[in-house]
Amino acid sequence: MSEIISMGEPMLEFNAEEEGALSEVRRFIVGWGGDTSNFCIAARRAGARVGYLTRLGEDEFGESFLKLWQREGIDTSRVVRDPDAFTGAYFISRKGGQHYFTYFRRGSAASRMTPDFLPKDYIASAMLLHVSGISQAISPSACDTVFGAITLARAAGRLVSYDPNYRPKLWPIDRARAVIHETCRQADLIFPSLDDARQLTGLSAAEDIARFYLELGPKVVVIKLGADGALLATADGLAMFPPYKVDSIDMSGAGDTFDGAFAAAYLAGRPVLECMRFANAAAAITTTGLGCVTPVPRREAIEELMARAAEG
Repeated sequence: MSEIISMGEPMLEFNAEEEGALSEVRRFIVGWGGDTSNFCIAARRAGARVGYLTRLGEDEFGESFLKLWQREGIDTSRVVRDPDAFTGAYFISRKGGQHYFTYFRRGSAASRMTPDFLPKDYIASAMLLHVSGISQAISPSACDTVFGAITLARAAGRLVSYDPNYRPKLWPIDRARAVIHETCRQADLIFPSLDDARQLTGLSAAEDIARFYLELGPKVVVIKLGADGALLATADGLAMFPPYKVDSIDMSGAGDTFDGAFAAAYLAGRPVLECMRFANAAAAITTTGLGCVTPVPRREAIEELMARAAEG
């Protein structure tokens, strides 16, 4: 039985091995991405039992995801293969310290999710459901499916975690704001990034944003600050957590790793302050390698970094 179930859109990743415009780059590292899939892998490597819900194309990209999840020990028993759609993909190029993403996802198998795809018993059996704003943005039916999954989880008394992961190119700001903030009202744990939250709320200070989201109803609000760490907001107040010092080369997937590690630690019964340190360490390690999956650390590596930092 899975403790955590995540639902969303996986995408095969082609990550530039060197800097340069997309047209100039000759070699890419093939990997796996998609925020909720990244979350699954991070939570699993952090020690949780995890299952994934999605639709994949009947193609080699989809097959590679199934093999990845099975190697990681992620339950794929409710993943559906769609013979009439494809598994999405994206390319990452880097130039001047910035990342540039090119997506091929319109009409993907995951975007064709509908509420009748949802396995009610499966969702009710988990302790936590994780969803994201990207899953809501890829199509109206996928958005309805996310809300349907949340309804099932809440009816069963389960926790809901949510990362808004706002992507302006996927939907207009007014719709995104309405959908994302309504989802925050229905979630227990939320993980917005500072940049996303500034666009969605119109506020600037991380502390003001954290209080805004806390007032919507979640028990735990984490504002991810990138290289500056993370800010925690609960009914007990606000607490800042500085980043761990590592040699970062690629921020891809760091936020998803933070979410997954936090959820795993939270369900393991760790105090919320320790969950923050654990997730911060996991996200930091992820930035030391290329891609969204390969550098995601296991629990032992996370705890080792935490121990070294405490000694220093």
